[in-house]
Amino acid sequence: MRACIFDLDGTLGDTRASLVRSVGLTLKEMGLPGITKEQCISFVGNGARCLMEKALKAAGEGSGKRLEEGMEVYGRIFEQNCTYQVVPYDGIEGILKELKSRGIKLAVLSNKPHRQTIKVVQAMYGKGLFEHIQGQKEGIPRKPDPAGIVYALEKLGADKEECLYVGDSEVDVATGRNAGLKTIGVSWGFRTKEELKAAGAEYIIDKAEELITYV
Repeated sequence: MRACIFDLDGTLGDTRASLVRSVGLTLKEMGLPGITKEQCISFVGNGARCLMEKALKAAGEGSGKRLEEGMEVYGRIFEQNCTYQVVPYDGIEGILKELKSRGIKLAVLSNKPHRQTIKVVQAMYGKGLFEHIQGQKEGIPRKPDPAGIVYALEKLGADKEECLYVGDSEVDVATGRNAGLKTIGVSWGFRTKEELKAAGAEYIIDKAEELITYV
C-alpha cells in the first residue's frame, strides 16, 4: 500500500465529549430540552446538518423550522468546543508514525466541518503527520459519496488499488465500498462490531496494531 485514508471521529480520536457538549449547549441556548449522550453519538457520522436535524427532532423540534437557527448556533458553539477533551485512541499515534516511516502517505477524510477537522487533528497529532486533512466543505459531497476519497487520492498521488480506507461506522463502510477501496472497520469507535458487520464490513480490527497486517 502507498496510502491510507482515515476517518476522524471514532477512528483517530475519541471526540465524543466535544460533540455531546456542543449539541447540549446548542439545545440549551435554543430553549429546548437536552438529549442523552447515547442519542447524540448515534446521530454522528453524516455531517453537522444531519446531526442537528436528528438532535432537534429528539429534543421535540421535528418540524424543521428551526434547523437553520440550530445550524448557526451549533456552528458558533462547536467552533469554540471542537477540541474539548478530544484524545487519540490507544496505539493510534504509534501506528501512524510506523506507517509514515514505511513511506505510506496518510490522510484524514471527515464529515466534520473542514476548519474544525483541521483543528481537531492538529490538537491530537500536531502538524506534519498527515499529508492531507479534509473535512466537509462546499463542492465535495459528504461521505458516503466517494468524491471525497477521489479528491484525497489525487492529493496523495495514489490509485485506489494502493490505498486503504479506515473508519468506524456504517457511513465509512459504505464510503470505502463506493470508492472501490479496501476498507478496514475499527471496533473501538462509535459503532459496535455487530453494527459494522451488519453494514457489510469485510475486515474489522479491535486494536490499532492490527492495521499493520493489511498494509
